[in-house]
Amino acid sequence: MSKENSTPIEKLFGSKTRAKLLKLFFENPDKSFYVREMTRVIDEQINSVRRELLNLESIGIIKNETFDNKVYYSANSKHPYTRPLNEIFTKKIDATREKDVTSTTWEEYCRPVKNYIKALVVTNRLPGQDGIDLLIIGNDKTKKLTRWAEVVEKKQGKPINYVIMSVDDFTYRKSVKDNFIEDILEMEITEIIDPDKIIK
Repeated sequence: MSKENSTPIEKLFGSKTRAKLLKLFFENPDKSFYVREMTRVIDEQINSVRRELLNLESIGIIKNETFDNKVYYSANSKHPYTRPLNEIFTKKIDATREKDVTSTTWEEYCRPVKNYIKALVVTNRLPGQDGIDLLIIGNDKTKKLTRWAEVVEKKQGKPINYVIMSVDDFTYRKSVKDNFIEDILEMEITEIIDPDKIIK
């Protein structure tokens, strides 16, 4: 496998065949597949598929059962890594990680709290990575921004790590080069809504 032509997911998991199998299993968590079926679907050699199936089965990521003299493989929903793997492979990640929402959607999300939110930073935090998903800057004295963040979390369908700061707090902490703020701004950022240039 040429490393230059590998996607980030293939590099992460060390094998094109392994990445394709994981994608197949976790995009279809309720389905099971036999070996030759998998080779056709992911377009890889049968020996490579068999080798990776043994690897995945040895660590419990997948399971198998025999039916009608055929061995069928499927994702192991009880494995502790099932949830993060599901998050990775059901987002159809390739050369660049897709945003959970587009910039238009974030602008739409912000409309109900446009009088309270002054700026928003959306990061590209991967599952298990330190940091936050959202930095929300604005007036939360009435907890409208907290309730709004909870609604966004439900719409996203996954836990969101967010921080809400007042404009004064953010401005001061940025001016003294607070480590927390510096770390956020050094993360990969997918969206910034900052009409009053508070962040810049």
